[in-house]
Amino acid sequence: MTMLKTFLDEQDEIPWDAMLYVNGHINYGGRVTDDWDRRCLITLLRKYSNPEILEDGYKFSDSGIYFAPTNCSVSAYCDYIDNLPLVENPEVFGLHENANITF
Repeated sequence: MTMLKTFLDEQDEIPWDAMLYVNGHINYGGRVTDDWDRRCLITLLRKYSNPEILEDGYKFSDSGIYFAPTNCSVSAYCDYIDNLPLVENPEVFGLHENANITF
């Protein structure tokens, strides 16, 4: 984690493509052996690794349940996390609810 923090601190702008590559191809992609699965993984990670997540009101899902709280205390973050559904819907990953059937 400290290497990533140092890498990010050295940049003038957030290197979104580099972070996507590190997370998608190196950290997780090394465990994904099928090319189509890797493509799916990268597509899903793009939802969480992009400049729009820094904008107020950005939602990770259409329902608005999943979002990154802005400018709040640690206890507010903890409250938000505690109130998330115990079993996440496929929508948090950008998938249709029918993904539960296949799963």
